[in-house]
Amino acid sequence: MAEALRASSARAQKARAFWLKHLHQWHWMSAAMCLVAMLLFSVTGFTLNHASWIGAKPKVTTQTAALPAPLREQLKKTRESSGDDKAALPTEVADWLDQTLTVRVEDRETEWSDDEIYVSLPRPGGDAWLTVNLEDGEVTHELTDRGWLSYFNDLHKGRNAGAAWSLFIDVFAFAVLVFAITGLLLLKMHAGNRPGTWPMVALGLVLPLLLAILFIH
Repeated sequence: MAEALRASSARAQKARAFWLKHLHQWHWMSAAMCLVAMLLFSVTGFTLNHASWIGAKPKVTTQTAALPAPLREQLKKTRESSGDDKAALPTEVADWLDQTLTVRVEDRETEWSDDEIYVSLPRPGGDAWLTVNLEDGEVTHELTDRGWLSYFNDLHKGRNAGAAWSLFIDVFAFAVLVFAITGLLLLKMHAGNRPGTWPMVALGLVLPLLLAILFIH
């Protein structure tokens, strides 16, 4: 009987050691992956919550240029052949805009009218747009920059940051989820020697719940 109890205890200790080892490994790996991003999202969470405290003066920059005649003709042909009010700009025109004004318009929403093309160029921390006059080829580009703080705030929200940043946020969220779940399991395994574990976990649940019930209407 005593030998069976000792064997059972040994197996339990071995299983506990196994899970502790792997949970600690996944916990520190997920923590390392999301550490810098978690700091970024924590700081920008505070700045977003107190945006009225932080003043920002937008800086507006305007550029103009004249689209060469051959490219103007190409735009008119594109308009006539496609008949689509959302047709993308021809590659040659997009390359010219990139080289002349350092403005990238690939995969951007484009609106065609009878005499003008409008391209919306939203971006984190600001806004921008570009127009092309189909009659005389005048190109106007306006960029509004609201500063670095607005830039990081928009990254926090994933606003106009593109598919790559959206994918990063998804991966970051998964890493934080792994970090939180492995942390909870480690708390469970150590709770026997730490009486304050579950009261603290309960406080983390009850406090925001009470705030939501009492003060959010």
